[in-house]
This record gives sequence, structure tokens and C-alpha cells, in this order.
Amino acid sequence: MRLTLRYFILCVFCALNAIALKAQSITVSAPSHVAAGENFRLAYTVNTQDVEEFRAGNIPGALEVLAGPYTSSQSSFQMINGHTSSSSSVTYTLYASKDGTFKIPPAYAIVNGKRIHSHAVTVHVSGHVSSSNNQQPSMHQNNVNTSRMQSAGTPISGNDLFIRVSANKKHVHEQEPVLLTYKVYTQVDLTQLEGKMPDLKGFHSQEVQLPQQKSFHLEKVGGKTYKCVTWSQYVMYPQMTGKLTIPSITFNGIVVQENRSVDPFEAFFNGGSGYVEVKKSIKAPSIDITVDPLPNRPTDFSGGVGKFNISAQLDKRELKSGNPINLRIVVGGIGNLKLIKQPIVNFPKDFDTYDPKVTDKTKLTANGLEGNMVYDFMAVPRNQGTYTIPSVTFTYYDVTQNAYKTIKTQPFTIHVERGDGGLSSSADFTQDIDKDIHAIKKGPVELSKKHDFFFGSTSYTIWLTICICIFVALLIVFRQRALENADMVGKRRNRANKIASKRLKKASQLMFKNRQAEFYDEVLRALWGYVGDKLNMPVVTLSRDNIQDNLANNHVDSETIKKFVSALDECEFERYAPGDPTGNMNKTFESAMTAIEHIEDSLKASKKARKSGFHTLLLLFAFVMVSLSAQAAPKSSADAASKKIADSEYLRGNYHQAIKDYNEILKRGVSADIYYNLGNSYYRTDNLTQAILAYERAYLLAPGDADIRFNLQFASSKTIDKITPINEMFFVTWYHSLVNFTSVDNWACMAIGFIIVALVLTLIYLFSYNILMRKIGFFGGILFIVLFLMANLFAFQQKQTLLNRSGAIVIAPTVNVMKTPSTNSTQSFVIHEGTHVDITDKTMKDWRGIKLADGREGWIETKQIEEI
Repeated sequence: MRLTLRYFILCVFCALNAIALKAQSITVSAPSHVAAGENFRLAYTVNTQDVEEFRAGNIPGALEVLAGPYTSSQSSFQMINGHTSSSSSVTYTLYASKDGTFKIPPAYAIVNGKRIHSHAVTVHVSGHVSSSNNQQPSMHQNNVNTSRMQSAGTPISGNDLFIRVSANKKHVHEQEPVLLTYKVYTQVDLTQLEGKMPDLKGFHSQEVQLPQQKSFHLEKVGGKTYKCVTWSQYVMYPQMTGKLTIPSITFNGIVVQENRSVDPFEAFFNGGSGYVEVKKSIKAPSIDITVDPLPNRPTDFSGGVGKFNISAQLDKRELKSGNPINLRIVVGGIGNLKLIKQPIVNFPKDFDTYDPKVTDKTKLTANGLEGNMVYDFMAVPRNQGTYTIPSVTFTYYDVTQNAYKTIKTQPFTIHVERGDGGLSSSADFTQDIDKDIHAIKKGPVELSKKHDFFFGSTSYTIWLTICICIFVALLIVFRQRALENADMVGKRRNRANKIASKRLKKASQLMFKNRQAEFYDEVLRALWGYVGDKLNMPVVTLSRDNIQDNLANNHVDSETIKKFVSALDECEFERYAPGDPTGNMNKTFESAMTAIEHIEDSLKASKKARKSGFHTLLLLFAFVMVSLSAQAAPKSSADAASKKIADSEYLRGNYHQAIKDYNEILKRGVSADIYYNLGNSYYRTDNLTQAILAYERAYLLAPGDADIRFNLQFASSKTIDKITPINEMFFVTWYHSLVNFTSVDNWACMAIGFIIVALVLTLIYLFSYNILMRKIGFFGGILFIVLFLMANLFAFQQKQTLLNRSGAIVIAPTVNVMKTPSTNSTQSFVIHEGTHVDITDKTMKDWRGIKLADGREGWIETKQIEEI
């Protein structure tokens, strides 16, 4: 019994201790992953109300504090056993402004005199807030000073929070677009608002996509300052005439008020917060639009109201019967493009026709619906002959002139020859060789300055100079060796030491045999013979004075000369000197050996000194190259790191951030790989025009890159204009392909390689004794010299293309090309965004003369194109 009681007391003590520990802890609640531009809540909870002090960790700057800290307390009671639990909470509303991984340090609080901590929180921010229509836009204060926080229970008047409705036009024609704007004005802490346009009778409406993250700005109304934001916009197309009313809309909002009197019982019933959320309905007023009927409509009226243009393109003018043709009709401009009737094409009766393929390339903006509607017609001629496809007309109501206008395309003449009786398959305008663009280029990148080429630079000149200098040096060396091989005097000089060694060896044998007279004769022959052969001195001129003069002329030092002459004198003196004959012979032999060795060393040292200059230059050149490489390495590493980050954003599908990152890299220098990856990013965001522009810039830097060529062709195939280039001679096409085989600097590197091979082959031709090798050296040298010259020519042409860029891309949705540089000029033809043009005239500031690949020329405004 006593043991059971002790066990019970121990359990109660442990339970109370666990409860105390739980009460003295801070729990933190926050999402582990959010999207950039998203609001989220960070909440700290302490399981007691006895909090003497609370301090949150330093919140990173990328996580902006929109609201808070909001403090609240909560208590719960169970009357059955009198148990009470309480907690205190601190809440922040944060805004994730950019991608990254951010760590919020631990918070701490003082409870009953003790300091307790929470754990750190890591939040990963990536991607962007989805623009789904179901998601309600969120508030972002954008550093605007918040208005006063009202006390709980304070009524919210119509002057504190209201919505204004405005229309850009209140008197329009039928089908003429009206932009409707709902603007919110507030002096209270508005945290949420939702409301939706009801189905309207008499209008066709489309909502303009605005940023999900709302940013307030300040405006004054009636002398008072309000936080203001454009909440929603709609483009309305009236389908009826008369006075039409857009009814009022009720928006449901939530306003936060401060709860300044909180006790446990009130906290329990209102959620335990120091702040309360008050629901508020805001009524946006109605607005009337007067709609006039269109004047008497022509029979061929298309239903279009706005400002439009029309163009036509035919893929071929000559073909065989049974082969299809494709006619593309493009209607572009601003207006009710989606509500217009399909243009009618009157093909000849001998043509089989098919239903057209319709492509919508429009976008909704604050100006209304703008862009292009593309109609692809396919027809097949059955018989041979010459046919004419008449002009396609399009009649619409021009709201700027309040009149009907009829525009038309040019007619087309087609020559059809007799076919083989079969029916060829159609080559659609939109067919693709492959289904998608090629992947981005990963790995490190090397940036270069704009117009900073290796070809023609100082480095290129130095490399060529070094190659030529080495060639000249080798030429001299090989020639000298050839002369030495053909020169008997040179052979004697080279063999002098060897012959002298043989004679001294023979003298050594005579010394051991104690044949004194013969020994001294052999030693003297070795000395006189060595110096005669080495210095090319005839026997009759061999004398002490002549030997001294010749040795001095060959840069032999005076000390060595004295030793050699002393060896001669000692040899003659010892021959007749009294004493031990063996000792005298040993002394003479050592003197002769020493004298020859010293002369040999001295001559070698002189020859080595002449070579040291060339070696020093080579070492200096190697040192400079290593230094340059070492200096370039850190920059290359930083560029590689930046590219790796941008690549990872692309691979995660965060294409907008990847575009920003790639553009930041391009501010430091240019690179074909970066432009290529940037083009891929633009393509993934459906910005075809900027994608083509980036691919074109990449192609200029690396014309031989297969991925760049493919993606450029793939993106260009999706543009509206299909322009057939003027036919050129086949050898001209081959030549241009050869020039564009690789980049300008690659051609320069190849040129250096060609000249090195050419110089080596030249040396083989000059100094080889083999007839076959001499032929290879001769003809191979000529071939590689020609290749060297061609590589320099191709590099020069590529460099000129980069320096004198004439290409540009059309960036406006639809462009009217004029015959003269004036808006009042006659329209020549129409082109669309993404089309490549060549600039022919830049003499005027606001206009550019342009030429298309098919030979058509005209003038367009400068702002409608962007140069490559």
C-alpha cells in the first residue's frame, strides 16, 4: 500500500512538471514554403498569460512585415473540474518579396522571471503567386503609411472606405469597347476585399488581368488623404443600343480594429485577439453608358468596330496541279477582334478549298483587345493554267472617323503547271520540324565585352608575330645545321675534342709503357691538333701568339688562355727536365687535360649565353599568359555562379526570375549561351518577339551553333509573317554558309592554327632530304596558307557584320509600312511582330528605312522595331 502511494505521488509530480515545462515553451507556426508575392502568417504562442516580455527574432528584409505584431490572449474553462488553460499569441502578417531561403531566428519571452526560446523557422520562397481567378487579390502596403487603427466598435462610415467606378467613355457606338475601372479608397486598415462582376445584359465583358499583389498609393479626395488602389478593370463591348446600366456591385471586405479592453471572458467570445476583424460591405455605384446604333450597315460589314488593318501572304506563286497552296489572311488592330466575321476568299472554281485554320494572337489590355487574328486557307488547283486570287476585302466601322472603311489585300497571280496526277500533302504554315525548342545550355560561361574581338586585337597580332618569330628562329637553326653538315671545317671543329681525347688516351698508354719521347710527341700533337681543329687554324699558322689571339676572339677568358699556353710550355720543358720521368709525364698529362677541358667549358658557356636570350623571352611570354589567366579566373567563376542560379530558376519553371537573372549577367558582358538561355526563358513566357530577338543576338555571336539555329528557326516559324527570301545563286548560299560556319574568334583561332601548320610544312620542304616529304611540305604549305587567308577573310566579314548590324525585329503587334517617312504617306504593306527586317536608312530620328528578305522596302517608325 505504501509503495503504491509513493508511485502515485511520483506520477503526479512528473505530470505537474511536464505541464510546467509545456507552459514555459514557445511554439511557432509558419509555412515552410511560399510563393514570391504571397502573404503568409507567422504566429508565436506561449501557453500562459503571464508573459512579462516578448521579442521576436530579426525578420529578414525579404520578408516584409505588412501587419503586426498583433497580441492576443485566450483562456478556456471546464467547470466540471475547474481546470483552466490559457495562452498568449503574437502574430505577424508577412509578404515574401523575392525568391530565396530565409531563416527567422528564435524568439524569446520572459515568463515568471525565466527566459524561454522558440526554435528558428526556415521559409523557402520560390515561384510566383498563381493568377487563378478564384484567388482573391491580397493587400500589400508598398511602404505607404497605414491609416489610423480604429478602436473596436467604431463605426466605419462611407467616408472612411468607399469604391469609385469610372468609364473611359460614356457615349459609344455599338461594339465599341469601354474600359471600366473600380478604384478603392480607404482610411481604415482594410485587409481583404472580394467582389465579382455579375453577368450583364447587353454587354460582352472581359476582365483585364491586374497584378494579384495590390500596391496602394496615396491620393487626396475632398482635402483628405486616402490609400488608393485600382482593384479591377473590365473591357465592355455593348451588344445593344440605348441607355445601358452597369449595376452596382457589392464588395465584401474585412477591416481590422484594435480591441483595447480585453478580459478573459471577452477574449474567449471574440477569439482572444487584441484585434478584431470587422466585416464591411462596400457598394460600388452603378454607371450608365449611352450606346448609339451603327449607321446603315453595308452588306459586307464584318462586324468589326475599332481600328483595323489587313494583310495577305501566299506561300508560292508557281506550282503543279494537285499541289496545295496556303493563303494567310491577317486581320490586326484594336477593337472587337474576337467578334468579327471570318474574311471571305474567292478562290478560282478549279480550286478545291478547305475550312481555314484560325489562330488567335490577341491580348486584352487597358486599350481593349489588340493583336491579330490569323486565318490560314488551303486550296488545291486541279488543272493547269494561270489563275488570279482576287483581293480579300474587310469592312469595319472606324471609331476614330465615325465611318465605315473598307480595306483590302493585294491580288495574287498563280501559274499552275501540269502535275503527275497525284495529290501532294500540304505543308502547313504552322508545321514544325520538331515539337519544342532545344534545352538551355548548362555549364560555365565566358563573357566578353561588346565589340571586343580576338580577331584584329593586339593579342591576335602578338600570336601571329610569335609564330613568325619562331619560324624565323627555326629557319636559322635548321639552316645553320645544314651548313654545318655541309662544312668540313665545322665538322673538324665539332670533332676536335673527340680527336684530342683519343690522342691523350694513346699518350696515357705510352706513359704506362714508359715510352717518354713518344708520350711527349703525342701530347703536343693533341694540344696543337685540338686548337688547330677548334679554331680552324692551318698548321703553318700555329704559334703561341696566334693561338692567344684566336682564343680571345672566341670569347675565351685570359686565364684559360694562359693555362693552355702554359700546358704547351710545360710539355716542352718537362720533356728535357731532369728528375723522375714518370712524375714529369703525369704532371704534363694532367696539365694538357685541364687546358683542353677549360677551353671546352669556356666555348660552351659562350654558346649557352647566346641562347639564353631566346629562352628568357619564352619564359616571359609564358609568365604573362599565366598571369592573364589567373586574373580572368575569379571573374569567370563569378559569372559561372550567376549563370548557375539563373539556370536553376529556369529549370524550376520560374521563367520571369530567370529572365531577370540572365539580363543582369548580360550587363557585365555578352555571351551567345546567355542570349540563347534568355531566348528560351522568353519563349516559355509566350513572349515570342523578345525570344526571337535574343536568339538573333546569340546567332550573331555563334552562327555555327546548331541549337541556336534550330531555336531561332523554330520561334520564327510561329510568327505571323511568312516571308519567302529572294532566290540567290547556289554558290552564294554556300559561301554564306561557310562564313557562318563558326564565330569570328573561332575563325581567328583557326587562322593561327593554319599558319602554324603552314610554317611547319615549309620547314619540311626546305630541309627534308626525302622527295615525298618535300612534295608534302610544298603543296601542304600552299594549301594551309590559302586556308589561313580564307579564315582571316571570313573572320573579317563576321566582324563587320557584328560592328555594322543592320538587322532588327518588329516589336509592335501590327505595323503599317509606308512608302515615304510620314504618317500621311500611302501604306505599302503590313508586317507583324517578330518579323526580321534589315535597316537600310538611319538618317531620320523617328523613321527607319527597312527591307524585307523578299525584296519589299518601305519606312516604319523607329519605336516599332528593336535593333539586333
